[in-house]
Amino acid sequence: MSETLLIVEDDPDLLRALEWAFRKEGFVLRLARTGREALDLAFQGPVPDLVLLDLMLPLVPGTEVCRRLRADPRTAGVPIVMVTARGEEVDRVVGFELGADDYVVKPFSTRELVLRVRAHLRRSHAASLPAPVVEIGRLRLDPAAWRVEVDGAEIALTVLEFRLLVAFVQAPGRVRSREALIDAVWGPGTALEERTVDTLVKRLRHKLGVEGERIQTVRGVGYRFESADGHREEP
Repeated sequence: MSETLLIVEDDPDLLRALEWAFRKEGFVLRLARTGREALDLAFQGPVPDLVLLDLMLPLVPGTEVCRRLRADPRTAGVPIVMVTARGEEVDRVVGFELGADDYVVKPFSTRELVLRVRAHLRRSHAASLPAPVVEIGRLRLDPAAWRVEVDGAEIALTVLEFRLLVAFVQAPGRVRSREALIDAVWGPGTALEERTVDTLVKRLRHKLGVEGERIQTVRGVGYRFESADGHREEP
C-alpha cells in the first residue's frame, strides 16, 4: 500500500521538483502552498503518513502548522520533516522543540531527502509495534501509548524527548555517546552538532524532575541511564 506524504512548500518550482521526485518513488501526495491549506489537508480525510513542511509560509507559518499538528491527537504521532533556508543551530533547536522529527536545510539533494523520509517512515512503523511498559523507580514509560508518567502524573514530552528517553531506557547502565544518541533519536547519517543532544538531554532531565537525575553525564564520552536507585550524576 502506498504511503501518503503531505508536502507544504510555497515555492512553485521547488514544489514541482519535490512532487516529481516523490511521485517517482510511488508516494501518494497532497500538496499545499500555504500553512492554512496544509492544516486543511492534514485534517481532512485520512491522516498523512508524513509531513514535509517548509517553515517560511504565507498566512500561517510552518512553526504554527507544526505546533497544531502536534497538539491534535489525530496527527500527534505523524513524522514531520522541516525544510527551511535557515540553518543556524538555534533554528534547529527551536524546530525540534516544536516537535519536528528532522530538519533539512536548503539547498538539499532530493535523493537524500527521499532517503531520509523513508527512514522516518520505517521508524514510525516500528514505533507502532507493541512494546512492553517499563517501570523504573517512580518513572513509568509506555512506548505503545507514547506516555510517560512520574509518580502517576503524565509528563508532556516532545517526539524527540520521548525517543531519547526510550533510547536510554533500552540500554540501562550503558554509556551512550552523543553520536549514538543522534543515530537513535534522529536516525543514522543525520548531521547535527553535539550540543543539540546536550540541549535535548537538559530539557528531558528538567521535565522528568527527580527521575531525570538517572541520566548521568560521562564526561568526554556521553551519557548513561541508571536504572538502580541511589545513583547520581558524576562530579
